[in-house]
Amino acid sequence: MEVVIVDDYLKLSKLASDVFLDLIKKKNDCVLGLATGSTPIGLYKNLVKAYKNKVVSFKNVTTFNLDEYVGLGMENSQSYAFFMYENLFKHIDINYKNVHIPNGKAKDIDKECSFYSGLLSKTPRDLQVLGIGSNGHIAFNEPFTTFESKTHTVSLAESTVNDNARFFLSKDKVPDTAITMGVSEIVNAKKVLLLAFGNNKSRAVYEALTKPVSTAIPASVLQNHPDCTVILDKEAASLL
Repeated sequence: MEVVIVDDYLKLSKLASDVFLDLIKKKNDCVLGLATGSTPIGLYKNLVKAYKNKVVSFKNVTTFNLDEYVGLGMENSQSYAFFMYENLFKHIDINYKNVHIPNGKAKDIDKECSFYSGLLSKTPRDLQVLGIGSNGHIAFNEPFTTFESKTHTVSLAESTVNDNARFFLSKDKVPDTAITMGVSEIVNAKKVLLLAFGNNKSRAVYEALTKPVSTAIPASVLQNHPDCTVILDKEAASLL
């Protein structure tokens, strides 16, 4: 595991986007694992800028998102499908047939999980970007999720609901269930890029990087990944 500490969020986003752009230039049909939330927004802005400046094309790129709220679809502005469209996909030349996001409005959620897991098994990701939750979760894999887990539904922890409430009109509007890529599928990516910024992530970062690997801290599994880079701003790294 390589840990890189930078001054601020702008530098974090620039370094992360450089990793993505280097890969896309070398392999224009690469498979990318994408995340949502506030952490990767700067990364996505840089990718859009690179596309508009004709540095790269996304025509042959395939993407897989980590998760989606159960009950929310593209028409809902709080869904992760909507987030990805607004922050990245509508600004680039990606083929929407190559975009994969769990369907939170599927009639049979268990079947949707199995379907998504099957796609992941057939399409290894070259690069997976991750954020980290304040309780150490990756994607929506809450503490004590087995490391062998595949795409599944999860009841969100109270801390996760609290963290995400800022994106909704009120806390009671936050869905309490989500579909998430499993831990075993996340670490199956050839390269993992974990991003974190701000003091509110410092405790989770410290525990994930320094404590023994344990399902109590899901992100700690990345200590065993053969090619994982962690990019932190000074605040997120303050306890290291």
